[in-house]
Amino acid sequence: MAERYDVAIIGAGPGGYVAAIRAAQLGMRAACIDKRASLGGTCLNIGCIPSKALLQSSEKFAEAKKGLAEHGVIVGDVTLDLAAMQARKGKVVETLTKGVEFLFRKNKVDWLKGSARIAAPGRVTITGDGNAQEIEAGAIVIATGSEPTPLPGIAIDEQRIVTSTGALALDHVPERLAVIGGGYIGLELGSVWSRLGAQVTVIEFLDRILPNMDRELGPALQRLLSRGGIKFKLSTKVVGAQPGNDGVSLTLEPAKGGERESLVSDVVLVAIGRRPLTDEIGLDEAGVKRDGGGRIPVDENFATNIAGIYAIGDAIAGPMLAHKAEEEGIALVERLAGQKTAVEYDAIPSVVYTWPEIAAVGKTEDELRAEGVEYRVGKFPFTANPRARTNGDTDGFVKILAETGTDRVRGVHIIGPDAGTLIAEAALALEFGASAEDIARTCHAHPTLEEAVKEAALAVDGRAIHI
Repeated sequence: MAERYDVAIIGAGPGGYVAAIRAAQLGMRAACIDKRASLGGTCLNIGCIPSKALLQSSEKFAEAKKGLAEHGVIVGDVTLDLAAMQARKGKVVETLTKGVEFLFRKNKVDWLKGSARIAAPGRVTITGDGNAQEIEAGAIVIATGSEPTPLPGIAIDEQRIVTSTGALALDHVPERLAVIGGGYIGLELGSVWSRLGAQVTVIEFLDRILPNMDRELGPALQRLLSRGGIKFKLSTKVVGAQPGNDGVSLTLEPAKGGERESLVSDVVLVAIGRRPLTDEIGLDEAGVKRDGGGRIPVDENFATNIAGIYAIGDAIAGPMLAHKAEEEGIALVERLAGQKTAVEYDAIPSVVYTWPEIAAVGKTEDELRAEGVEYRVGKFPFTANPRARTNGDTDGFVKILAETGTDRVRGVHIIGPDAGTLIAEAALALEFGASAEDIARTCHAHPTLEEAVKEAALAVDGRAIHI
């Protein structure tokens, strides 16, 4: 007879494995199905974690070469051991994926290794190592994540024309790196290889990088990255890529049409976005609807159009963020257990881990104007923050958007040091419906970077102290 589970989760990324652990905590018998040799999905294996490891290592390399002397720290010649850097990245990944395995054992979650296919509502077939098994489940959760979006006409070989996966595993620093796409993946990985010595050119179809973020952030980051040596070609379309003996020759043309030009690079990173990974799990045969982009429509309970089948994370609408998937996975299994958990989507932060970092939560100015919401703006530069000055990281600012009349915080946008950490206070403010005055009246320790958030809140009312 088939093994019976209360919940079977297809995909062991942040959404899937967290949902499985929470389900087990709630007393459900949970199975998590994944075909990778290690748990954690794209995020832990070939995404968030390895990229942040390389970002951290490359920041230290750049600081040792150019940033320590002003502090009176003289280190002499600095050389790069890329193999050691990559090995450290691998160790970080291994430690965290093994940590998820431990959590599965601790919480008695069954890890079923293999490729999953929905045989029928309530039944999943798992194939791996030449064997097949079928399980039954009261609820099936699709948490399959996403994959890089290909660029038509450009063949990925993960050697010279790479996705983020190949860009994380390069065994040499390319002399020239072309990045197709000015979103967070391209900018983060472009930053890594730029710091390590590559001449990086970012090619973006639109007229600014980070087009989904507040309009001030993209241009501000572009200026700072340009200062560090990264070049940008905006409003530019890539229409072809031809590998040759001297590198990969890209054919470019203006986004609105015009005269073509060529750009030769040793490595080309295609980073134009990600798409849901919802093929090959039997959705069409099971009758589960998908939209034209492959995403699965769900209701407020994450239920698909087929009873007993649910979906979360990158497989459904919304930002493709690991922490968004985690919140949805927990909310879903808690609802299955009879709880009333909700996800506040306006309070989900997003972070770009360049240096300086960019972080945002809530609405942008464009979005508020489109909704007809009147608002006030408070801004505070890190140049006036004592801790930023002592650290030598004074680029950027904090920007708070508060609704006129109610003073309710509707959006917070930060470019600056440790913006990804600072945004947590802002996310909490949105979660609780706080006003700018609430943040301004909260005592912040001195000297800290967080004081810039307080000062921006004060600036909403025109009473910032230190500018």
